[in-house]
Amino acid sequence: MPDSLSLLPAIVAIAVVIWRKEVILALILAVACAEVLLYLKQPELSVFGALLHGPVQSLERIISVTSSADNSRILLFSLLIGALMAYMRDSGGVSAMVDWFIRKGVARTKRQAGFISYGIGILVFIESNLSALTAGIVSRGLYDKFKMSRARLAYIVDSTSAPICILVLLNGWGAYVLGLLSTYNLPESAISVLIGSIPLNFYALFTLIVVFYTIYTDKVYGPMKQAEIDLNTVSNQSDIEIAPSSMSLMLVPLLTLVLGMVAFMLWTGNGSLVEGSGAKAALYATTLACVVAYGLMAYSRKFNHQQLVTIGFKGMSELLPLVSIVLLSLALGSAMKDLGTGLYVASFVKESTPLVLIPALLFIAGAIISFTTGTSWGTFAILIPIGMPLVEMLGLPPSLLLAAILSGGIWGDHCSPISDTTVVSSVASGCDVLEHVKTQLPYALFCGSLALIAFLISGWLMIG
Repeated sequence: MPDSLSLLPAIVAIAVVIWRKEVILALILAVACAEVLLYLKQPELSVFGALLHGPVQSLERIISVTSSADNSRILLFSLLIGALMAYMRDSGGVSAMVDWFIRKGVARTKRQAGFISYGIGILVFIESNLSALTAGIVSRGLYDKFKMSRARLAYIVDSTSAPICILVLLNGWGAYVLGLLSTYNLPESAISVLIGSIPLNFYALFTLIVVFYTIYTDKVYGPMKQAEIDLNTVSNQSDIEIAPSSMSLMLVPLLTLVLGMVAFMLWTGNGSLVEGSGAKAALYATTLACVVAYGLMAYSRKFNHQQLVTIGFKGMSELLPLVSIVLLSLALGSAMKDLGTGLYVASFVKESTPLVLIPALLFIAGAIISFTTGTSWGTFAILIPIGMPLVEMLGLPPSLLLAAILSGGIWGDHCSPISDTTVVSSVASGCDVLEHVKTQLPYALFCGSLALIAFLISGWLMIG
């Protein structure tokens, strides 16, 4: 079987999304396609046998990804986030916080509301999903108040989470990349290479600038403009339709989530924040925040136990489609890893090309791999072992090559409908996943084009 066929599942997923506008159907067909191809790799099986066994094996693939503890934690965490948001919404805490923001003059305009979500996204740089969740949860009611679409909110929180995490690096992202770099004999220390990549991480920098421009000018373009007219949300329910009660009913669970995330990162990392487990910390912190929200609502005597259970499960049910997308995305990523999709794309970079084009080619390869697999970290794991040996053998600037790989990984992560950050940003903002992808794509393409030009120029200046 030709290696080029390893791209077919990604092509199927994209084609079905464009044709039917259904992400779940696209993912199911893509997983089935990947399993058929995996069976065709076995010479003793016929095409008929592959077509027969492939769909059956797809179910086993979906089951197998839940055998990973971290994957199970992600799925459970995704459900509990639905319960937590329902508690904060139905308690009236969100409405109360929106009223407070407006009374205090903190958010009296669209611009101020936008900068609140932008600022939270920048300040919460510990973990990308936590950044998106915090900014989205705080800002949903404000965006409803000022008639801004949830698609705009999803774009802002998505575009200030991973880019900030990969620029600040005092988090698990930095520790992960350092771990990948540490095995190579580079002309500088791994930490120096990583710090040197910050001003060269063009996609992340351009993205933050464009988000700032969008908020400051209150101008949106393309599908985002239509979304502002339609004001599409996943539930068509505003968080501020509930009568305001006490701001503490939102603020205390939210602070529990953020502080709990930090504490559990330290705990799981044996005192080191950057070595903590993001999956464990997110699950533990969300569970604790749900317990706190439940306790506060029960203490208010406005809700009994049965009502609180109903609210919690209702919140979970609102996120079931998105949790299904997360599950299928994990399955597709696992199948495409076995197919070797990422390695096939990366092989192009090893081919004989002018040295000045290598940063741009690494950026393109990273973008394709992360878009088709939905994972930026997986992209880093594939491309850093390709880029760093080029530094050792050819004397290329390590920070530039690393920045190109990181930028490409973030770009694909932003554009891919099967990316976890895409799904979490949609969940936190109350926006349909496909709507978020469609409205964010023109912005990501624009920033990606600027980044590609910047890597071409940098390659010419620093290598040529």
